[in-house]
Amino acid sequence: MTASTTTIWLAILVGGVGTYAIRGSFIALYGRLELPAGVENALRFVPAAVLAALVVPELAQVDGTPIAQSGLPPGDAIVRLLASDRLLAGLLAAVAAYVTEDVLATIVVGMGALLALGAL
Repeated sequence: MTASTTTIWLAILVGGVGTYAIRGSFIALYGRLELPAGVENALRFVPAAVLAALVVPELAQVDGTPIAQSGLPPGDAIVRLLASDRLLAGLLAAVAAYVTEDVLATIVVGMGALLALGAL
């Protein structure tokens, strides 16, 4: 069964409006609510935690398989992980992020390292 073009565009529109409404509600409520200092301090770490949750699983893979599911003995898995192009490129990108504090420089260093290591 295939959906019509109208149905697809309607789903995209509803999804976009829903996403905008959810994000907008947090922004609107944040300005009106008085949050405890501990909560505000914790919220500062949310972007870094989300980024880490997205990036680390991609770095912890051996031949496209998560390290925990690779079936390799722990010693072999660690050696293969440490020899991974992705992990090295990710570490270089992390160093670039720390040194430059610039998103574009981090992306350029990380992608450049990944492409250069893949070409070797």
